This record gives sequence, C-alpha cells and structure tokens, in this order.
Amino acid sequence: MFKRLPDSGAESLTITVDGARIAAREGDSVAAALLASGRVVCRASAVSDAPRSPYCMMGVCFECLMTIDGIGNRQACLVRVAEGMRVETQSGAREFGR
Repeated sequence: MFKRLPDSGAESLTITVDGARIAAREGDSVAAALLASGRVVCRASAVSDAPRSPYCMMGVCFECLMTIDGIGNRQACLVRVAEGMRVETQSGAREFGR
C-alpha cells in the first residue's frame, strides 16, 4: 500500500519493533518506518482492543501511540528513528507511573 520514493541517499538504520528488526531511513518518523516496512498496526484501542494505525501523520489524532524505548504513549509520527531504537505495539491504556 505504501511505497518509498526513490533512494534519497539517507543513511539506513535498523530499529526493533516487537522483537523484529526492520529497516528505516535517517529522518523517518517511527510511523513512516512502520508503514514503509508493511506494518500498519501500532496499538490496540483501550476501549475495544481494536487495531489502530497512523492516520494524520502530524501529531493531531493520537492513533499512532506506541511504546518507544520503554516510554509509553509516544506519538510514533512525531518521533524520529534512531539506530537500535526499541519500539513496541501498545495494547490498551498505559498504566500511570511507567
């Protein structure tokens, strides 16, 4: 569904998503890297456990909340990838104090 534009010369990085390594490009947001890799679900709804995906890609909708490097409720569309970053699908509501 999503297709990258021709190589921009950006450096390739590797991040870990739910234990699987995926390729990303320097300058990608976490959400863009996920979509480019074919992953579309980044969290489960706190109410119905329905799968949710990035929607607005500019930080308005909060559909792309993920746990990034151990910190929950991060908007994946606003966080730039970094080599070795650990990303996890967020399931339901995050507990406070974590």
